[in-house]
This record gives sequence, structure tokens and C-alpha cells, in this order.
Amino acid sequence: MNTHTARGKFIVIEGGDGAGKSRLQHALHERLVDGGHEVVLTREPGGTELGERVRELVLAQGGVGDPLSELLLFEAARAQLAAEVIRPALKRGCVVVCDRFAASSTAYQGFGRGLGRDLVERANAIATGGLAPDMTLLLDVPVDVGLRRRAGDGGANHFDNEAVAFHERVRAGFLELARDGGDAWCVIDGSREFGDVVTVACAALERVLA
Repeated sequence: MNTHTARGKFIVIEGGDGAGKSRLQHALHERLVDGGHEVVLTREPGGTELGERVRELVLAQGGVGDPLSELLLFEAARAQLAAEVIRPALKRGCVVVCDRFAASSTAYQGFGRGLGRDLVERANAIATGGLAPDMTLLLDVPVDVGLRRRAGDGGANHFDNEAVAFHERVRAGFLELARDGGDAWCVIDGSREFGDVVTVACAALERVLA
């Protein structure tokens, strides 16, 4: 349940590596601004000074090593982002579009690393104070497609080097969360033409912004 009562809306874009989240975020920004909305773009980990430092650490080749330490670093960055960026923007009435949020920890550390969904969701709840997206757009692509895209763009990070089985667990985790999330989630085939992806995403946002 969302704890904020502001008129702003909180939109999150989720998906595995190479799904096209950043590209969709910028396309939605353009559409929302054209529609007269004040928009704040941010990302996880990142969006604050602390978050960007955590991002450098956890995405570096070699990563952190210990799954629980990795999770807690993400949660620290998330708590700072929620307090410093997301909640203030929602109070101003903005549409906040975030590239990843709590579901990524559940998928990557809970399912991918094997820490378990319950443990990660408890940590998420502490870090976010109950803040939840009004809509989550899940870009779903086959693992081989996502990894091929990542290899092609030259931006490989620690997670891209994980075994295919890890990425399959992450994908399965996202899809389980989407099934459980009901109308607050929209699953989009990220392997479709990008224009079609944007069209489906915008239709989902219209339901939230109406």
C-alpha cells in the first residue's frame, strides 16, 4: 500500500539486463512532458550522491562478493533516494519515473542470489518505509536477447558476467512479482519494436494518470 498521499505518481521501470529500461524511461519522459506533466527521472542505484557511490561499488567488475552485503548496500541507496528525491517530488505533484526500484532487489538478490523473497521484501519495506510504485512497467525479454544487447552496447557490469542460470532466476522472479502485483504491474514484451513498447507503456500510464 502506498504511504504517500500526494497527487504525484510514482512509476517504476523494471526488467533484466538489456531489457531497454533506460531507453523507455527517456521516451516516457518526452511523452509526459508533452502532456504537461512535471517529471522527475531517477535511477537505482543512484539518483543521490550516496546512491551513485553505491552504484560504482556494486556494479564494478568483481562486485561486492557477499550477497547480503550487496543487498544492504542497495537498500541504503534506496532509503536515501526515497527520502531525498522521490518523496519530495511526489509531494510537489511530479510524476517520478525511476529506472529500477525495490522489485529489482527481490529479483536479483532474492531469486538470483538465493537470499529468498521474504528476507529481501522485509529489507525493502524498511528502506522504503512502505513507499510503493503506482505502476511498475516490466520489460520482459529472453535472457539471451538481453545479454546480447548488453554485450553489443559495451556497458557490461558485474551482473552481466553472471551465469545464464542466474539471469533466468532473475527473470522468473520478476514474472512472479508481476503475477502477484495485479493491476499495479504491466508486463511488456521488450523484444518487440521499440515504438510498440512505448505505445503499450503509455497506455498503462494513462490508467494511472487519468
